[in-house]
Amino acid sequence: MPLTTRSSARISTSKKLLTSVALVGSLFGLAACGGGGDAGSSAEADGSQGASAGASQPASEGAQAAPEDAQPSMPEPDVENVPDVVATVNGEEITGEEFTAAYQAQFQQMAMQSQMSGQEMNQDEMKKQLAESLVGTELLVQDAAEQGHSANEEDVNAFLEETAKSSGLASVDELMATFEEQGYPEDQVRTDAQKQLMLDKSIEEMDIPDPSDEELKELYDSSIAAQSEAQGGASAPAEGGESAQPETPSFEELKPQLQEQVKSQKENEALTQKMEELREGADVEVKL
Repeated sequence: MPLTTRSSARISTSKKLLTSVALVGSLFGLAACGGGGDAGSSAEADGSQGASAGASQPASEGAQAAPEDAQPSMPEPDVENVPDVVATVNGEEITGEEFTAAYQAQFQQMAMQSQMSGQEMNQDEMKKQLAESLVGTELLVQDAAEQGHSANEEDVNAFLEETAKSSGLASVDELMATFEEQGYPEDQVRTDAQKQLMLDKSIEEMDIPDPSDEELKELYDSSIAAQSEAQGGASAPAEGGESAQPETPSFEELKPQLQEQVKSQKENEALTQKMEELREGADVEVKL
């Protein structure tokens, strides 16, 4: 994918929403095709299209020459033995229903990555990692509540409207339909949006340093290098002798998106450290 000014937003973080929380961060990232989530969503969308093409083409050729060479079918999420309560965190339950919705929503993306990399999926390990992520999320939300942070229904509605708008969707209903396709029900989306708002307020109180120009330049250089490698060097000329590849945007053009990505990375690191501190003194039982 060419690194154009329009697609430069793809460099920016896809986890502005529900920062550092694997569960909801990835879910909102799937929906947020613009604003803070533009990067991952577009890249994943393009990757999905490429993977689909890659899957269908070899399978078709294999069918003509050797059927056994066809691509394996997409695996199904294994959620049959998920307990009614996956974990308790300081007396608060993480239900099997909540866990299952989260796992199914993430599974498709993980399965696609597995097919592209050729690595076998370990669903037991994936479920353990998700359970730990949910525990960390609950610890952060409990801490935010203890600090006096909250989010009411009006706040959540405004948040979802902004998410739909930044995603290029016409309405919150359309946003919810996107989540439904990922196996995530509306009530859970609203709960997770409320958590995000509470975590945002906690982040605002953290002493997180602003990105330096050195950090931004390093990210810019690495992003340009990665794009060049992905494209395999210079693209073939288009009709008329002109290059089909748009001009690479300058550092100054991309600086706002780079700042967002580095800022989000620093927030993730601060929240991860906070989670570890909270876990040390917490009463946690994972039953998965």
